Amino acid sequence: MTYDLYIGDRLFSSWSLRGWLMLEKFDLPYRSHMIGLYSGTMAEDMKPLAPARLVPALRLPDGVVVGESLAMAETLSERHPEAGLWPTEPAARATARWLCAEMIAGFTALRGECPMQLSHCWQGFDPAPETRADLDRIETLWSHARAISGATSGPMFGAYSLADVFYTPVAARIIGYGLPVSDANRDYCLQLLSDTSVRQWRAMGMTVAYDPFPYARDLSVQAWPVGGQSDARAAQDGPSINKNCPYSGKPVTHFLELNAQRWGFCNQFCRDKTVADPDAWPKFSAMTNAVNDS
Repeated sequence: MTYDLYIGDRLFSSWSLRGWLMLEKFDLPYRSHMIGLYSGTMAEDMKPLAPARLVPALRLPDGVVVGESLAMAETLSERHPEAGLWPTEPAARATARWLCAEMIAGFTALRGECPMQLSHCWQGFDPAPETRADLDRIETLWSHARAISGATSGPMFGAYSLADVFYTPVAARIIGYGLPVSDANRDYCLQLLSDTSVRQWRAMGMTVAYDPFPYARDLSVQAWPVGGQSDARAAQDGPSINKNCPYSGKPVTHFLELNAQRWGFCNQFCRDKTVADPDAWPKFSAMTNAVNDS
């Protein structure tokens, strides 16, 4: 039983990130398919999913297509009650659903003024009053969630849930634009972005180059705060210390250099996602640690 998930460009598609985390974070089997948001192929790519017209979209194992993120969330929760997508306690579960529904229906100023991008952090951005009002509302909702759950740090409801999934792109906007929130909520945002799965999503997104860069601004930038500065670089050739790709086990054909050591991968994508953030990939770290510890 494997789901087919249809997503847009990882650096910019906040809704795609939500859809992917629903499956990735709760260990549900899936295959990803890319829809061309910025290549001009979106309408054609979406035709097999009609009448769904936006990403993410989910095709169930029986072929049924589900559009819209909250419908995907409820469908997956219904099909996998053991996975714990929603909080277990009824009041927490109801509150989490409320927060996710308000995320979908609201915060239009924040979403409009601050499109998600995971490449870097803008410096000197001054949000409009309407965006500041959205941020105040988000902080109110987060405070209410913690009052209900009793969790003073970490996931809003104690254990990671769909509420954290739905607000991860909000965290990316807050950090990426340097938006004003409390210190505690800034820490929460950084915790969400430090999650290994989120780092992997960003690293995969960084394998694609954009010219021009979507949503460019006339502002200075600084490195993304989690995995934004990599010491790895692509190398033209081997030999590498390893003979097989740490991800697929296939023979290596592409190479990177890190700490004066050369490592191999089975294709360019495997190599480039690792170059973007080497520490985001446990299989790569395990391989390099095993060699360096021997």
